[in-house]
Amino acid sequence: MEADSGGETEAGTTQRDVVRHGVAQIPVSFSVTAKWLKKLAGYAKLDKISVQYFDVETSELKLSEMYVTGYKAKLKKDTSYKGLWTVSFTLKEM
Repeated sequence: MEADSGGETEAGTTQRDVVRHGVAQIPVSFSVTAKWLKKLAGYAKLDKISVQYFDVETSELKLSEMYVTGYKAKLKKDTSYKGLWTVSFTLKEM
């Protein structure tokens, strides 16, 4: 995970301020019904959730505490079942 203070210097060199190595960030996108929209919105409000995911560095399943950031929900199609929604967010390891 990089700090916001990194970037390009006046001399044109790139400066990276690394805060932590190995922090998992998982971008997620789903098409869901209103029932799942409500469930996912509830998870987005929690301080942390337990997530099991496939770690590509170790090729193993990993269990980690994560939080939801950048939660967005958009109506994709209006249906008789309260719509089809597109939900996207990023899971970030604590």
